[in-house]
Amino acid sequence: MGEYVLTIALAIASILVVSCVWRVLRWGWWRPKKLEKYLMEQGIKGPPYKFLYGNLQEEMRLMKNVQSKPISLSHDIVPRVFPFVHQSINNYGKMFVSWFGPIPRVYITDPVLIRDILSNKFGHFQKPKTNPYAKLLSNGVATREGEDWAKHRRIINPAFHIEKLKHMLPAFYTSCCELVNKWEKLVASKGLCELDVWTEMKNLTGDVISRAAFGSNYEEGMKIVELQTEQAALMIEASRSLYIPGSRFIPTQRNRRMKEIDGEVRALLRRIISKRMKGREILEESKKDDLLGILLESNAKEIKESGKSKNAGLSMEDVMGECKLFYFAGQETTAVLLTWTMIVLSMHPDWQSRAREEVLQIFGENKPTFDGLNQLKIVTMVLYEVLRLYPAATMLNRFTYKEMKLGEFTLPEGVWLTLPEIIVHRDREFWGEDAEEFNPERFSEGILKASKNQVVSFFPFGWGPRICIGQNFAMLEAKMAMAMILQNFWFELSPSYAHAPHTVVTLQPQYGAPIILHKL
Repeated sequence: MGEYVLTIALAIASILVVSCVWRVLRWGWWRPKKLEKYLMEQGIKGPPYKFLYGNLQEEMRLMKNVQSKPISLSHDIVPRVFPFVHQSINNYGKMFVSWFGPIPRVYITDPVLIRDILSNKFGHFQKPKTNPYAKLLSNGVATREGEDWAKHRRIINPAFHIEKLKHMLPAFYTSCCELVNKWEKLVASKGLCELDVWTEMKNLTGDVISRAAFGSNYEEGMKIVELQTEQAALMIEASRSLYIPGSRFIPTQRNRRMKEIDGEVRALLRRIISKRMKGREILEESKKDDLLGILLESNAKEIKESGKSKNAGLSMEDVMGECKLFYFAGQETTAVLLTWTMIVLSMHPDWQSRAREEVLQIFGENKPTFDGLNQLKIVTMVLYEVLRLYPAATMLNRFTYKEMKLGEFTLPEGVWLTLPEIIVHRDREFWGEDAEEFNPERFSEGILKASKNQVVSFFPFGWGPRICIGQNFAMLEAKMAMAMILQNFWFELSPSYAHAPHTVVTLQPQYGAPIILHKL
């Protein structure tokens, strides 16, 4: 009897092992190879797929090589930022497929196809089911889909209306004043000083978002900024290795720390939100001209108009998700823009002088006003050109959840569509032979006439219905900061500056951005 039971147990175990092996082979070999052949038959070629890892190991090897040293002082940064993509485009053309593990990623640089994808013309393109770690960093409107996205966007929209942004201008000004005063003290004795503007700009934009989003000063919000920054670094580290389903629950040192950070951020946000909601059921205290107050007021209105519908409005978890997004997107991306703007204007002192002359002509030594900031044509051209060459988000991703047509191609279910804006922004076909050069004049007649292609060849804030809701907030903040810096200082690169753009969620200077600051 015992032998019989053992035989049955061994048979069941064998079946389970065979079943597991079959599933792994199907997921990690047969399906990818079938997709590889299918795409190749349509002319979409790329580096060959390798079992389980795809092209990840080659990507990481190239990345490690280029990040071991800085590059020369130029705007030709793609070979360093995305060496694998740069190499693949040279080998296979502007549209190619690579493999993120067993998942095919089709890189698309054709503005017409990009327009069709970002406009959701066919309703088939969604944001990819990204690494689950990403939700720890932000779980706001940017990660939502369908009706859920529409509801979040509808409730958040009022916070970013231009009239509301006007009321946030004093918060921008206060933060920038503190920065200028701090810098003036540093340069007072010698007339100059050296500082890392990457650190300075992260502090500035953290202060701005704390005031503009929550009506609090930087000290109260600083902890969230620091935690979100650490979470971003851990998330990008996790995303550069093959994700095995369920592995985030393994109590590794990184997983434990990411969970701890999430718990701390949630506790801080819950305390801020609950404090705001106390009083008269969001009627008095929440009615402030900051992002959280406007969001809570809009949410209360949505709930009231929807009656007792189960899914009406945003839950506490939803509001916390949007606050995480406020902090990360509002702080990180604008800090990146301001840092690269100071680096680039240090590289091009003629444009720094032109921008300063414009600021002094419009404001003199006076406080920048909303109307005056909108008159800054040269400063705006400079910011757009920096966004073209150094976009905070270097790539956008979408996903096919079923087989669909895109132009002349048929894409099966489960394909990532990667839109590398940092590549499209430099395409000589659209931007001319000086595409790698800093030339703000190309934006002298606005964005639509800046390139030869007027479809979608410039999209630093995305495009279509899902275009970044905070772009006006970011541009207004950047104009205020640059106007006040240009009013008071001139600056140049430190001899210790090493040009080394790299991606840690956003495009950042790997070794910081040491600048020598001079008082005017």
